[in-house]
Amino acid sequence: MGIQGMELFAVAVVIVLFIAVLKQFGILEPMSMEDGGDLDFELSTVRHQPEGLEQLRSLTKFTKKELQSLYRGFKTECPSGLVDEETFKLIYSQFFPQGDATTYAHFLFNAFDLDRNGAIRFEDFVMGLSVLLRGTVREKLNWAFNLYDINKDGYITKEEMLAIMKSIYDMMGRYTYPLVRDDASIEHVERFFQKMDRNRDGVVTMDEFLETCQKDENIMNSMQLFENVI
Repeated sequence: MGIQGMELFAVAVVIVLFIAVLKQFGILEPMSMEDGGDLDFELSTVRHQPEGLEQLRSLTKFTKKELQSLYRGFKTECPSGLVDEETFKLIYSQFFPQGDATTYAHFLFNAFDLDRNGAIRFEDFVMGLSVLLRGTVREKLNWAFNLYDINKDGYITKEEMLAIMKSIYDMMGRYTYPLVRDDASIEHVERFFQKMDRNRDGVVTMDEFLETCQKDENIMNSMQLFENVI
C-alpha cells in the first residue's frame, strides 16, 4: 500500500501488514487433507487450552477445518497457547528487519488482547482475525477505531493518531522511495482530522469515523480485499 494513501487512515495497512505476517509465519497456509483431525484432541498438548471447537465456530465466521488449520499454525509458533507482547514484537521485528516495528506491534497487540491480561490467547487471535477477514465493513471499521483509540476512551485524538502514524513510518515508511519527510506523519494526521472531524471539536468519535469511512470509495474497497485469503 502506498504511503500517499495513509492520510485517509491506515485501515488497509493494518490488514495488509497483519495478514502478511501471518502468511510469512505459516499461520495462514492452506490446510492439507491430512489436517482434518480433531482440534479438541490437540488441546491437551498446550498449557493454555482454548475454548471448544463448537464455541469458537459460534463466535467466529470460520469453519471447523479453518479453525483446525489456524490452530495448528498458532500452536507451531506459540507452543504454550499464549502470545505475550515481547513475542509479538519479535515476530514483527523479524518481518521488518530494516525498520523498528516495536511500537506498531505494541498497538496491534493491545487491539488483540481483548481481556487486557498481557497475552493473546488463541480465542483472541481467531476472533480478531474473523473480523479482519470475514467481518462486515462496520465490524472492520469498529476494530480499526479500537486500534487507533489507544486509551480506549471512545475518541481518537491527534496525539493518538500521530503515535499510530509514526509507528507505521518507523516500521516501513523510512524505507520507501521517495523517502518520507520527517514531518509527513504530522501532515497526514492533519488531513485525517480535516476529513474525519466533522464538528471540528479536535477529536474523532466512532460515529464520525464510521460515517466518513463509509462514504469513501477507496476505504470501502480496501475492506473487501482479504475476505478469501483462507
